[in-house]
Amino acid sequence: MFQNRAEAMALALPAAVFATLVFLLPVAILLSEGFRAGGAWTLSAYTHFFSETLNRTVFLRSFRLGLEVTAVSAVIGYAAAFAIVNLPPKGKGRVIGLVTLPLMISPVARTYAWIVILGRTGIVNQAITGLGLSAEPLRLLFTETAVFIGLLQLFLPLMILSLISALENMPRDAIPAARVLGANWFQVFWKVVLPLTREGLVVGGTLVFTGSLTAYITPAVLGGSKVLMLETLMYQQVSVANDFVSASVIAFILIVMSFAANILLKRLATARNRR
Repeated sequence: MFQNRAEAMALALPAAVFATLVFLLPVAILLSEGFRAGGAWTLSAYTHFFSETLNRTVFLRSFRLGLEVTAVSAVIGYAAAFAIVNLPPKGKGRVIGLVTLPLMISPVARTYAWIVILGRTGIVNQAITGLGLSAEPLRLLFTETAVFIGLLQLFLPLMILSLISALENMPRDAIPAARVLGANWFQVFWKVVLPLTREGLVVGGTLVFTGSLTAYITPAVLGGSKVLMLETLMYQQVSVANDFVSASVIAFILIVMSFAANILLKRLATARNRR
């Protein structure tokens, strides 16, 4: 396409400069705040952050909810992707459109809809009190369960779409061949489907895990101040405490966790494929 490599680099240079000035440089400046104290480079901000019980609790809660949302998304995603892939072409297109539709709706609107569903006078509490399961409405909002449900609904379509793409690229005769050779359905999934769709699982898992870690609207609305996550804690540090050092520490932790999740999923998929 290009006569030489220098010509290609020259064409890409304006975009690289723009991305560096607009994105990379501000992020680098923000992250560097957590490593500087009194004009010297130090890790004291990180040791101070993890020395506080509240920060450790928020970190572990964010990490645990991210893992739970990713694991449940993978289970539901595989079941949904299998069902969609086996549909006729016309029905498959319609169902994929329904799966994609929530992604076109603002996360704010999707999150506030859960207030109507999970509120004291919401559909769930009306059903619980109507069936006589509880004399009073349950407190469903501002709990970890509400945050989990909101994050799962928010990012599940990404997992389903990633697995649909992986299953469609899988050889059609792989599952029938394994069944003919005597494998049960668990063995078919564990030894045939999972290795062949590992790339889709890595992509979907990375999107869901990092999205669950970095989402702000859903934890802020459904969790409030009672269920703090790292992103809501970072917002409080900036807007309330005006503590940009702690915000920088949280931002760096979120970035490291996101990259670590992607690397770990890739290594697990590669190790599983080798075995």
